Amino acid sequence: MEPLQSLRGMVDLLPERLGLWQRVEATAREHFRRAAIAEIRTPLLEATELFARGIGEGTDVVGKEMYTFFDRGERSCTLRPEGTASVVRAAIQQRLLAQGPQRLWYGGPMFRYERPQAGRQRQFHQIGVELLGAADPLSDGEAIAIAWDLLADLGVAGLELELNSLGTLDDRVRYRAELVAWLEAHRQQLDPDSQQRITSNPLRVLDSKHPDTQALLAGAPDLQDALCPESHERFRLVRRALEDLGIPFRLNPRLVRGLDYYGHTAFEISSSQLGAQATVCGGGRYDGLVEQLGGPATPAVGWALGMERLVLLLSEAGGDPAAVVPDLYVISRGEAAERQALTLARRVRRAGLIAERDGSGAAFGKQFKRADRSGARWAAVIGESEAAEGVAVLKDLRGEASDDGRRLPFEGLLAVLAQG
Repeated sequence: MEPLQSLRGMVDLLPERLGLWQRVEATAREHFRRAAIAEIRTPLLEATELFARGIGEGTDVVGKEMYTFFDRGERSCTLRPEGTASVVRAAIQQRLLAQGPQRLWYGGPMFRYERPQAGRQRQFHQIGVELLGAADPLSDGEAIAIAWDLLADLGVAGLELELNSLGTLDDRVRYRAELVAWLEAHRQQLDPDSQQRITSNPLRVLDSKHPDTQALLAGAPDLQDALCPESHERFRLVRRALEDLGIPFRLNPRLVRGLDYYGHTAFEISSSQLGAQATVCGGGRYDGLVEQLGGPATPAVGWALGMERLVLLLSEAGGDPAAVVPDLYVISRGEAAERQALTLARRVRRAGLIAERDGSGAAFGKQFKRADRSGARWAAVIGESEAAEGVAVLKDLRGEASDDGRRLPFEGLLAVLAQG
């Protein structure tokens, strides 16, 4: 019988790689704690309408990439392709916004049906921050600073912040009309995807990765020219906040986000750690989304970082910590010895140390080889005679090979381990 395989784009996270994932998650939790940002957890499965209304039916995410199906109640359901819409839905449904501004973060798997590649899978993971009820330009600077400091603390090198303003909805409506007219005049020079986007989502043409289209767009209308005075002033205050915080940035008038709910500030943080620029975090302001999903008018700003790409960056730069290394590896053979080994392993763990018990019952030689591979400094050996005496032989695996170890009662063994 052929062994079953995982679906394409659905990747197993194996123990030897999870040390780095856990370090990223632990560091993020600490940064969020210091910033008084509370965790929220939302379902993986939502009503399809949430994303159609929130993200926008003209986006690639909704139009091409979502995992959508009908359940047994004939309801259209979708595995969440991003986190913001779900957090906003939860804040509305659970009446969190009636309690005042909400500072929330989330983490977990998302799903998009797109071509798998390094750092991008069909099941991928994000960590994100949503500041609901945050209206002032300083909040944009604060949100960006939280992301910047987290990435810097994780050791991501070569950070670069790109910044743009998408203005108000009225600004974008004016600009869209001007941009569509220009794109139609140059339709034959655009790549096929960009030609299709002229009618569905013209602002996304600005984000095209096609080199010929990128060169052509140098002559396209500039969104900044369509911004009203209030939008210009708001963007000036965001830039000043970042300057006050000492966070360098580069203005990118072609930067747009792939989701329709963004307005005013849009940003991406990338790293040149491995040579070519790789975006690791993106976000911006989305003041209209809460109202669009049935809640009260609520300003908001947030961002998300992709775990796969971030872990890939850290791993290839040598930041992958070793797997869990036990303080003590417990070796035993024989029924009475194995029972005592179980007791000893538990006592070591209750003392706050890491103990790995070999339950194979194999010859001592094979168990010693596994103990050495574990990386543990100490091994406790319990055979028939040790079991009868209620002791264990404590051997320093990193000491002299001729060292036969010390026969110690469990209390004495714990005392030695506590000394390091």
